[in-house]
Amino acid sequence: MTATLRHLEDQDDASILREIQTALQGLKFGAVEITVHNGQVVQIERKEKIRLQQPNTKN
Repeated sequence: MTATLRHLEDQDDASILREIQTALQGLKFGAVEITVHNGQVVQIERKEKIRLQQPNTKN
């Protein structure tokens, strides 16, 4: 897992929403967690699950 540090200066609602949209992009199974402190978004975490399926076998 990797973390990216971004400065909060000049972060308006639109840029925060873009970050959330980016985290959601392409996500099929998983979650996006938004952490708020004192009314400010301080962290956006993306957790992605990869589901593996066995091919159907007929005997």
